[in-house]
Amino acid sequence: MNTVLSTVSRKLYDGIDKTYEKLFVMSAGPYNYSYIFKYIIIGDMGVGKSCLLHQFTEKKFMASCPHTIGVEFGTRIIEVDKQKIKLQIWDTAGQERFRAVTRSYYRGAAGALMVYDITRRSTYNHLSSWLTDTRNLTNPSTVIFLIGNKSDLESTREVTYEEAKSFADEHGLLFAEASAMTGQNVEEAFLETARKIYQSIKDGRLDLNSSETGVQHKPAQPGRTTLSNDTQTNKENCSC
Repeated sequence: MNTVLSTVSRKLYDGIDKTYEKLFVMSAGPYNYSYIFKYIIIGDMGVGKSCLLHQFTEKKFMASCPHTIGVEFGTRIIEVDKQKIKLQIWDTAGQERFRAVTRSYYRGAAGALMVYDITRRSTYNHLSSWLTDTRNLTNPSTVIFLIGNKSDLESTREVTYEEAKSFADEHGLLFAEASAMTGQNVEEAFLETARKIYQSIKDGRLDLNSSETGVQHKPAQPGRTTLSNDTQTNKENCSC
């Protein structure tokens, strides 16, 4: 049985890798952004990863947010320091049975949003495992933002702000508590991650010719061939 699952996982892994590469194939056409940043959202099942993505891309709360099976994808164009940046955001499944599949999406991530649920201590206790995967599978320049989701449920809190902040400081992570329901700090988490990535670009710490950095540069020159899949140009805020 384990051999069968291993074979299936490998086939899924290979298929995912090819899908990822298609996002950076050569394609011509107009575009209105200068950079693409790849994000991943990781964390236990039920912490609200998909709801955070939907809140950021659609500015709406999904009351009945289904569990992600495998990986889902969303995009949005933002502005940092007068530069238009397209975020490609991969929302990964939190179930252990999907870990072999979702790990392939860590490759070439410029930003990682690591999410736990402030009302479920078990999701906080698993952060060390998620962080180990992130550090092992991404590059040293990947910006990691720790998000304590469901801050609107203060009455059922199991994880204090102070202990999570201490964990973030100890491991060099950005940190904020947020609410996918109210939108509190959701925008800030995505944007602050982008600001840190862009600062690394300005400081010359990122090699824009390497796909491992999770950053693609798109100089605004009409008619130039670009490295992106712009089939979503007219639905930048779609998380489907």
